[in-house]
Amino acid sequence: MSGEVLPLRRIDHVRFFVGNARQSAYFYRNAFGFDVVAYAGLETGMRQEAGYVLRQGDITFVLASPLRPEHPDNKRLMLHGDGVQDIALEVDNVDAAYADAVRRGAVGVTPPTCLQDDHGEYEFATIKAYGDTTHSFVNRDRYRGVFAPGYKPLDPERYNPRTFHPAGLLAIDHMVGNVEEGKMDEWVHFYENVMGFKQLVHFDDKDISTEYSALMSKVVQDGRGRIKFPINEPAEGRKKSQIEEYLEFYGGPGVQHIALSTNNIVETVKALRKNDVTFLMVPPTYYEMLPERVGHIEEDLHELARLGILVDRDDEGYLLQIFTQPVEDRPTLFFEIIERHGSQSFGKGNFKALFEAIEREQARRGTL
Repeated sequence: MSGEVLPLRRIDHVRFFVGNARQSAYFYRNAFGFDVVAYAGLETGMRQEAGYVLRQGDITFVLASPLRPEHPDNKRLMLHGDGVQDIALEVDNVDAAYADAVRRGAVGVTPPTCLQDDHGEYEFATIKAYGDTTHSFVNRDRYRGVFAPGYKPLDPERYNPRTFHPAGLLAIDHMVGNVEEGKMDEWVHFYENVMGFKQLVHFDDKDISTEYSALMSKVVQDGRGRIKFPINEPAEGRKKSQIEEYLEFYGGPGVQHIALSTNNIVETVKALRKNDVTFLMVPPTYYEMLPERVGHIEEDLHELARLGILVDRDDEGYLLQIFTQPVEDRPTLFFEIIERHGSQSFGKGNFKALFEAIEREQARRGTL
């Protein structure tokens, strides 16, 4: 099947549904270095919800929260807490993408819709993905506003631009979904059959396991290689895996983490640490074995060890990566920072050290 079944341009934006969008925007601005560029709410004619648009590099996050108790998505907050609601994909033609996806088996949520204001036309349609996560198809070719109708450029008085410090984040490298045991292949087939994705790589419980727990993972990507979605499911282990912990506290399948790329992970991590972003740390012994395992790299090994940055190599090159602690009180959503030097893999050589670090945190939470 051609990768161009649905000609997807890129991830347009990621919509988070949160309890307090204004406070969440402050967090992502001051912790991760996002610029808050647009607002929707009572002052812009939106009566049901408030929304903030955040940008850094080619990354766009939308943080939305309800203004009224009858908002249709209020139950999401009770079930999930804050989390990713929608992964919006930019397409050439919203009508065609939606019709083709539904014809191939997708469940429609919102049919093709055109919103208009003085800045033009914004088109979108939405289908279901795993859990109650959705994908929207978006086209803004005829829209010149800051984000979409209902959103206005942010009043500068709300945030002082002189206190805005980008962290060097450039783009979404990949987004990882956690699904129930036995459901991974079903969702891989969804992306293959409905979206025209292809399976890129498969990790089984021999690849991703520790003494206590294991998981399975398959990675799918679109035909142009710009959008990558690993899908995880738990595998049988002696104790509760991180995927089972996520499913329990999120209340079902959902987005586990978002990997954000940078061209200088050392400086990015320094900036994020200065902003009080906390990261998972591996034991110092990890770095003793690193030169033998990955060979020569450009970065200073002592600096990487001090910051907790992991390294892995494949046939195409190497990558550097680090993972934050969960950004919610629930052990659910977290972020990965990644810098690629040729490698297009996902850090298989780091899995054991990383998952043991996660298990140490699970033990502290009493959920292992």
